[in-house]
Amino acid sequence: MKGFIRRNTGGLALCALAIAMPALAFAHHSFAMFDRTKEMKLEGVVKEFQWTNPHTWIQLMVTGPDGKVTEWSIEGSSPNGLKRQGWRADVVKSGDKVVAIINPLRNGDTGGSLVNVTLPDGKRLGRPSGSAPPPTVE
Repeated sequence: MKGFIRRNTGGLALCALAIAMPALAFAHHSFAMFDRTKEMKLEGVVKEFQWTNPHTWIQLMVTGPDGKVTEWSIEGSSPNGLKRQGWRADVVKSGDKVVAIINPLRNGDTGGSLVNVTLPDGKRLGRPSGSAPPPTVE
C-alpha cells in the first residue's frame, strides 16, 4: 500500500483538486450575503464605475436625510453578462446622478447587489424591480 501511495501521490492530489474545484466555483457565485427578499432605492452620484471581472462595481455617494454623504459599494454582474443586456463600459460615468435599486447586504453595511440603475437620461438598465433574481447556489 505504501508503494501505491508513493507512486500515485500526484494523481491523488489531482483527484482531490478536481473534487474541490466545483465547490470553489459555487462558493464564488453565492449571493447569501445579500437579502434578495428586500429591495432598497438609492439616489446618489457615481464616484466610480468599475468594469472588471468577475463582477462590475458602482461606487455611489449617497446623501442621507442628515446631510451626511455615505459611499455605497454596489456589486453588478460580469461585464460579459451586462454587455448582453445592452451595457457598455462607459454607460455609467463618474459624476452621473443615478437611482439604483439594490438587494442590500444582510449585515446592514453600505453595499448591495444591483437590481437596476436609472441613468440621468431616464434609461433603466438591469432586471425589472420586483422580478425574481436569477437562481443561485447558496
